[in-house]
Amino acid sequence: MLGKAAQRYNQVRASTSTPGELLLALYDGLFRFLNGAKLCFENNEAARGRELVGKARAIVSELMMALDYKAAPELCQNLGAIYDFALSRLSDANRDAKPVHVEECIRALTPLREAWQLAVPKAIAEANAKKNG
Repeated sequence: MLGKAAQRYNQVRASTSTPGELLLALYDGLFRFLNGAKLCFENNEAARGRELVGKARAIVSELMMALDYKAAPELCQNLGAIYDFALSRLSDANRDAKPVHVEECIRALTPLREAWQLAVPKAIAEANAKKNG
């Protein structure tokens, strides 16, 4: 019963969130999977680590596919290069089951996550101010 309630909550949240809020949720999930995979590899739990790497890869792939090169070609090119690097490191992590590859991925993606964590609330506040102003 609790599982169904959580699932319904997530459906409502996804349908009522702004694109920026959904982006932050993706990054939160991505880092949860990355940190979990790193911990699993450190504890010699390769199977679980690879499972979490797979989930992280899926999120990075979605982020990469969502890039709109027509709207912002230079930004998308830069983001695409970072996402490509992350996918490469995650492939290495999946193959070798070593935390170092996950750490490299985390280092590459952390500045993006931090930038979005600052930019999204600011954009939402500005949009609300315009709407109410």
